[in-house]
Amino acid sequence: MTSNKKVLICSLFSSFFMVATAQAQLYKSVGPDGKVTYSDQPPANQKQVEKKNLPGIAESNNFPPELAIVVAKNPVTLYTATGCSPCNDGRNMLKAAGVPFSEKTVNTAADQEKLKQVSGDTQMPLLVIANVKFRGYSADEWKDAISKAGYPSSNKLPKDYRYPQAEPASPPPPPPAPKAEPARPAQPATKKPDTGFQF
Repeated sequence: MTSNKKVLICSLFSSFFMVATAQAQLYKSVGPDGKVTYSDQPPANQKQVEKKNLPGIAESNNFPPELAIVVAKNPVTLYTATGCSPCNDGRNMLKAAGVPFSEKTVNTAADQEKLKQVSGDTQMPLLVIANVKFRGYSADEWKDAISKAGYPSSNKLPKDYRYPQAEPASPPPPPPAPKAEPARPAQPATKKPDTGFQF
């Protein structure tokens, strides 16, 4: 095979991969028992199918399709606190495994109340995968949970990926809108003195 043919084949393959990544789609189907299933392939029963593009996942973050589908199906949220050593260990483990996640910090009374609503107690870190909760850090348990959720065994994140900044578990309410100033009463028109001249 000549070098020109090799270059052409490589270019075609790269173009195909870029198109496939940008057009990643997710199919949501609901079974007779009410169970929701996500897949990158359309199911045989087309009646209860919802087809979704993956904006902000496959496109904005440039995730490979297999990772984008898992992120959409089983999103990961990590609850942490300042000065929590197990929280740091859990965060580092998720990053080393290439698992995209959103981080919620618990530093105020409002944050703790939000954590109680989500977890039922205040033990941290708290790992939430879809609707499944894992209280406290256990490397083996977390790795097993991530694997069962469908995340790749090796890091598939793009090299330029940046994890989103951590946010408070209970963000402060937005500032109140400024009050409109009361309308000023109209000033009566001043009557000009009569000078006797007409124009």
